[in-house]
Amino acid sequence: MNGEMNASRFRRICVFCGSSPGKKITYQEAAIELGNVLVSRNIDLVYGGGSIGLMGLVSQAVHDGGRHVIGVIPKTLMPREQITGESVGEIRAVSDMHQRKAEMGRQADAFIALPGGYGTLDELLEVITWAQLGIHRKPVGLLNVDGYYNSLLSFLDKAVDEGFISPTARRIFVSAPTAKELVRELEVHKPTCDEITSKLIWEEGEEDGHDAEHV
Repeated sequence: MNGEMNASRFRRICVFCGSSPGKKITYQEAAIELGNVLVSRNIDLVYGGGSIGLMGLVSQAVHDGGRHVIGVIPKTLMPREQITGESVGEIRAVSDMHQRKAEMGRQADAFIALPGGYGTLDELLEVITWAQLGIHRKPVGLLNVDGYYNSLLSFLDKAVDEGFISPTARRIFVSAPTAKELVRELEVHKPTCDEITSKLIWEEGEEDGHDAEHV
């Protein structure tokens, strides 16, 4: 890639994606392309630690490109998610799914969601909610490969129309059809949050064992 893609304000990006490869080859190609874009911009990866599906493809691409990879896996899932091969890079074992999301959030400067299922949606919507509440100020991006997330985007627009999501909160994240375009948009994106909830002092919950405050 050309020189314009070499510099980045991000040191490490967290990628959420499916442990399945999906039925379309374009999903797999997008995962590899995203990994290559991160490498080209000298960005490291943190992800859910699986070695199969889109998880395996994006992590392998980043690792093959010489960048550091951190995989965060709950101890109970490690045998299940690595059954078809060993994950690349550094593996960090955590006690549960909540700690997994908190650790990925702490390590990342931005978040990207590739196509995926329930787990990917859970991770994506949680970091969007954290941004809405002012828990973090990190950009969030949706890699909308072949319109995979069109129905989700339509639902969110409906939620705005019906008064459940504010127009400001709808602009928390950006979406794009290709990895190169999405990373470029994230570079200039300034996340927004709701003014009232963002003034809450989340640090007070640290002693209660809540993980989100550390993001």
